[in-house]
Amino acid sequence: MILRTAQPVPATFDALLPRSLAERIDRLDVLSRKVFAGKLPGERRGKRRGRSVEFDDFKPYTPGDDLRHVDWNIYARLDRLVIKLFREDEDMGLLIAVDASASMASGEPTKLEFAHRAAMALAYIGLVKQNRVSVASFGGPGGVRQLTPLRGRANARRVASFLLESLAAGSSPNPAPPRDDLAASFNASVRQIAMSRSGRGVMIVLSDILIPGGVQALGPALNALAAAGSAAFDTYLLHTLSDAELDPAKERDRGLLGDLRLTDAESGRAAEVTVSASLIARYRRSILAYTRDLKHAAAARGIGAFLAPSSTPVETLILDSLRRGGVLR
Repeated sequence: MILRTAQPVPATFDALLPRSLAERIDRLDVLSRKVFAGKLPGERRGKRRGRSVEFDDFKPYTPGDDLRHVDWNIYARLDRLVIKLFREDEDMGLLIAVDASASMASGEPTKLEFAHRAAMALAYIGLVKQNRVSVASFGGPGGVRQLTPLRGRANARRVASFLLESLAAGSSPNPAPPRDDLAASFNASVRQIAMSRSGRGVMIVLSDILIPGGVQALGPALNALAAAGSAAFDTYLLHTLSDAELDPAKERDRGLLGDLRLTDAESGRAAEVTVSASLIARYRRSILAYTRDLKHAAAARGIGAFLAPSSTPVETLILDSLRRGGVLR
């Protein structure tokens, strides 16, 4: 159930990521439960033992061990040969995909704005920690668009520029034309982005996931995310819905009762509907069942799924929900 409202959208870096929020999330980090075998030096340390600069533990010397790693101080004191073990540097990727389709341009604030703000905050956290950060948008007028992986705080404005362009395009009065192949398009886009990953890390998709056919139609997208998970990526869905989509009763003061003509923002199809209190109650049960089924289908594939209402302050999502959910630390 989609109600559009004309609202100004962020147009600057500071509007997309306020300095006050940047300062609060500056020390956070993206958490991966996978074991990493790093390729490049970075701030993060992996769990694989190798030759690096950070001491981890000792082990008894065995013939064939590198004598350069013998701790001669212990040998002098205890007359025992032991080898020093180190943690190897970890190189982690962070891949963020944002749904910019027409259905996202609803809610107050819009789901589109919320998702882009959240994506910017997550990207900033990854950049500050020297992770490889790539951001993609899909479903908008330009189809799948993706920013090449970047590192470091200095690239935050490049990420912001990409997201601001995506946000402006999705918020324009003339978004992508209506289409009937919504499920196929969604699945293909998510699969394309998931396949672009490299190395190891975390992938996060922000979308309302309003797809004809329900959870059953999302099989290819969920399987693509599951494949990323089996390839040493932690994968997450942030299911972004507006308050009105979760509970249309909140729109009664806008006349959402009686005989109405409702038009789907994605397909352009219209339907004549008599909206009553009982219909709203049935809808509410259906949307709750859908969010529950989506979470279960994702969990069965090793994907974490979180309901992220667009009315949630981004700082609450980042500092509370995702930290408690084990996505951030």
